[in-house]
Amino acid sequence: MIEERFDAIVVGAGMAGNAAALTMAKRGMKVLQLERGEYPGSKNVQGAILYADMMEKLVPEFREEAPLERHLVEQRFWMMDDRSHVGMHYRSDDFNEERPNRYTIIRAQFDKWFSSKVREAGATVLCETTVTELVRDDRERIVGVRTDRRDGEIRADVVVLAEGVNGLLGTRAGLRSRPKPDNVALAVKEMHFLPRETIEARFNLKGDEGVVIEAAGTISRGMTGMGFIYANKECISLGIGCLVADFQRTAQTPYGMLDHFKQHPSVAPLIAGSEVKEYAAHLIPEGGYKAIPQLYGEGWVVVGDAAQLNNAIHREGSNLAMTSGRIAAEAIAKVKSRREPMTATNLSLYKKMLDESFVIKDLKKYKDMPMLMHTYSQNFFLTYPQLISKALQNFVRVDGTPKVEKEKATLKSFVKARSWTGLFADACRFTRAWR
Repeated sequence: MIEERFDAIVVGAGMAGNAAALTMAKRGMKVLQLERGEYPGSKNVQGAILYADMMEKLVPEFREEAPLERHLVEQRFWMMDDRSHVGMHYRSDDFNEERPNRYTIIRAQFDKWFSSKVREAGATVLCETTVTELVRDDRERIVGVRTDRRDGEIRADVVVLAEGVNGLLGTRAGLRSRPKPDNVALAVKEMHFLPRETIEARFNLKGDEGVVIEAAGTISRGMTGMGFIYANKECISLGIGCLVADFQRTAQTPYGMLDHFKQHPSVAPLIAGSEVKEYAAHLIPEGGYKAIPQLYGEGWVVVGDAAQLNNAIHREGSNLAMTSGRIAAEAIAKVKSRREPMTATNLSLYKKMLDESFVIKDLKKYKDMPMLMHTYSQNFFLTYPQLISKALQNFVRVDGTPKVEKEKATLKSFVKARSWTGLFADACRFTRAWR
């Protein structure tokens, strides 16, 4: 057993864990961070977008130091059928600002830098260390962790669980249940390497400008899921994810979905001639507000993906992870400053502070969307993308057919596919879930 006692132990070195460890270390707390990977970031997978506002609250000077790829000036949304896409683009030169709002990053590089800031703040970071279980006292309070190292029991006043969506530590200890298959998505991603000038020509970029493409439609074959394409400096992050429950139901394979996405006529030209050097898979919490577990207890708090904090509608996760980690750390520091014990009552301050943040407010706004998208996935990810594509092709194709007849044909195709009642019901369901 390591005789040294810590104020806090943070399990995990992802966005949430690093944010928590950094925040507590900056406040003078004695912090130990444990990471099972070879180095921070080696086990972390993300699209990946970094949100500047949340990062600035942790490291104000990060733009001058962190390994950033491109700042985003354009967002594209594609609704796809098998041969076309209907797109909505937003591009603004306002995003070429002195302090850009979002960046693409490569997690393995960024997390190493992030971890270096944690060390500089005074925290002790141990990699290649797996926490096997939580240690309880005779009153069932969490008082430390047990690791796979020799004499690996370590004591602390509080344990911060930042172990990711599928972390077993919390579930084994009975602090939260294992995430249900309909609350978790499995995403697969490839990194396609191309010369920088090729990427900039294909995506209409200059300098360090970047673009993000989010795609939905028949690429998920009627399952609840989305694809993404992010332009980095010398590579393209490309991936797709769907609910685990849908993979189980349909027997589709993630790599089959990814190959299908890459071969789409709208996608293939963007990655033509590229060299794939990395392939990764990752579980993403998709259950939203209703899937959030108990966030605190006697001697512990849970943050980030492990707490199901992910906004699937806006495709935001790392900002929620960083914010939850920072807020948990601030709550812990306040309890410590009052010289009070890390009881569930005192640590409830974390949930109170999180409830007042954008994290819970945003998730609460979309609390009914995950169930709607899952229950009616065939309509929203298959039927409507096909109907809208046909409608727009009918609109732009010039073939001598009177416009009135084209409009009647389009309306008839919608009614035939969903009926008037179905169309009205879908509109009402979507409006209620979105508001």
